Amino acid sequence: MHPAPSVIFFTVFSGIGFGLLFFLGLGYPFVTGWVAFAFFTIAYLCAVGGLISSTFHLGHPERALKAFTQWRSSWLSREGWCAVIALILMAIYGAGLVFFGARWGLIGFAGAVFSALTVFTTSMIYTQLKTIPRWNSPLTPVMFMSFSLAGGALLAGQVTWAIGLIGVAAAVQIVLWLQGDGALAGSGTDLATATGLGTGGTVRAFEPPHTGTNYLLKEFAYTVGRKHSLKLRVISMVLFAGLPLVLLLLPFSHLLAVVAVLSHVAGALAARWLFFAEAEHVVGLYYGKR
Repeated sequence: MHPAPSVIFFTVFSGIGFGLLFFLGLGYPFVTGWVAFAFFTIAYLCAVGGLISSTFHLGHPERALKAFTQWRSSWLSREGWCAVIALILMAIYGAGLVFFGARWGLIGFAGAVFSALTVFTTSMIYTQLKTIPRWNSPLTPVMFMSFSLAGGALLAGQVTWAIGLIGVAAAVQIVLWLQGDGALAGSGTDLATATGLGTGGTVRAFEPPHTGTNYLLKEFAYTVGRKHSLKLRVISMVLFAGLPLVLLLLPFSHLLAVVAVLSHVAGALAARWLFFAEAEHVVGLYYGKR
């Protein structure tokens, strides 16, 4: 799949933003006044900024509101509703902390639940796609959730939770990479099954369907070299997990905390680029690209 920057930015930063809102909703850390205002500002900048960026890859962004009408069948629509509900609930909860010094626990808990559901529904947009075997795995939602909560724990200053969740995210990501490398071959999908002509003998393409590129090749048949992919995997793992874990185990300082957050975000962006770039859509079989 073509790794669109807007979607990469959206999934990473909205995930981190809602991850931070999750911890704030549960009272971690319990802050009031201007300190609470600072935490909620960071969370909303990440969450809302990510959501806004998701519209940049749409052909008609002005029609984005129509996505809210299909909540019965569309994970995209469910994501939109969960995000709106989470942001409204957390705005009310945050107002109580900032202006009244009061923690309205029930509202905060509900906001935390819908923040987590927002990330889950985002992950299901990709998990449901049987045409992309690498994504069609129970581990895809686990990966999205672990990255979101790990980033949220880092921003919330919850060191113990951050260490554990970063470890979980790293383990899940490694397994997902290994599992995904053989997902297309293991799905049993090939040119014969794609065309329905497999019963008559060996199926092969006589000539390419097109003499030039087209939209499908650009968006669904993106390829990344194996050596390049391996290098990026190592880099992303070091940045989003290795370096932050080392820094979190050192005596606390605000400078090290900032470096840990920046490193984690950079690594998450690299890992998410690979999430899209390595995805093999079955349409590539028709064009001889798989």
